[in-house]
Amino acid sequence: MRATAYQRKLDIENGRVDLSHGAGGRAMAQLISGLFHEAFGNEWLARGNDQAAFDVGAGRMVMTTDGYVVSPLFFPGGNIGSLAVHGTINDVAMGGARPLYLSASFIIEEGFRFSDLKTIADSMGEAARAAGVYIITGDTKVVERGKADGLFISTTGVGVLADGLDLSAEKARVGDRVLVSGSLGDHGAAIMSRRQNLAFETEIVSDSAALHDLVALMVAAGGSSIRVMRDPTRGGLAAMLNEIAHQSGLGFRLQEEAIPVKPAVAAACELLGLDPLHVANEGKLVAIVAADMADAVLAAMRGHPLGCDAADIGEAVADSHQFVQLSTSFGGGRIVDWLLGEQLPRIC
Repeated sequence: MRATAYQRKLDIENGRVDLSHGAGGRAMAQLISGLFHEAFGNEWLARGNDQAAFDVGAGRMVMTTDGYVVSPLFFPGGNIGSLAVHGTINDVAMGGARPLYLSASFIIEEGFRFSDLKTIADSMGEAARAAGVYIITGDTKVVERGKADGLFISTTGVGVLADGLDLSAEKARVGDRVLVSGSLGDHGAAIMSRRQNLAFETEIVSDSAALHDLVALMVAAGGSSIRVMRDPTRGGLAAMLNEIAHQSGLGFRLQEEAIPVKPAVAAACELLGLDPLHVANEGKLVAIVAADMADAVLAAMRGHPLGCDAADIGEAVADSHQFVQLSTSFGGGRIVDWLLGEQLPRIC
């Protein structure tokens, strides 16, 4: 009953956040109950505590945390809210774990529109429910106008990992295959296209999505033959493979023609002077898999909607320099290095 009373006092259509909504008083309670509880509603939030107690199944716990500062807040294919849910679920899933619960912390700038906040919160609730994950606790702070660029969101996720599964980069071996779940660069290109007001014949849409169901199929097919999985977010495929090369002491040799990139994304990257291998993704994963099981894992990936364009793009090789090398479509080769500087600011 109290949450309903709070909800009636929020002018969602015309109202804006002010400093009182972060001051710990009635206005803050109205915001939390009338907007966030409605968007995320579940039995844990309904208790109104500062923490949430929950049961977990057998196995080991996996935990991750992340912050989201994307600009613009709304983009083709999602917004900062759905991105925060998907990104945190994926960080848990890359360990092979099943995500269970999320927490969410909001830093809101004074003057932020209630209508935009509700849209973002609703998208978070929808994304979480679609993934079978619950947002069970959180925090809200309001800062002065000009201090937060609208809205920042931090999330923490927990999940459960089956005994016997231990994915880690140092387990990669020479001859392992590099599998990618689909086309690269969609998210970063969508953000930059919107930021630069670029229009293409085919709209570029963020690939933001929760990958845990795809991961479950891969684990069922490949088990311990999967050495490590990562989602190539900031810095893209290039940064992620260089990181794994450093951790494993190996190198990687990729085939440019095997790497899926949508024509519109390639065109946008060319126009903006970007390399698709450095551009962020929010709904793709890369797996390093033992060669004898790579085909089975790849088939499992292609059997899921988020992996239908999955491809085998290269292999792990012995290399004391730990280089990531690309064999180009012209018959040459180049080093795929770490991203230097800040190519794509505020993409997640």
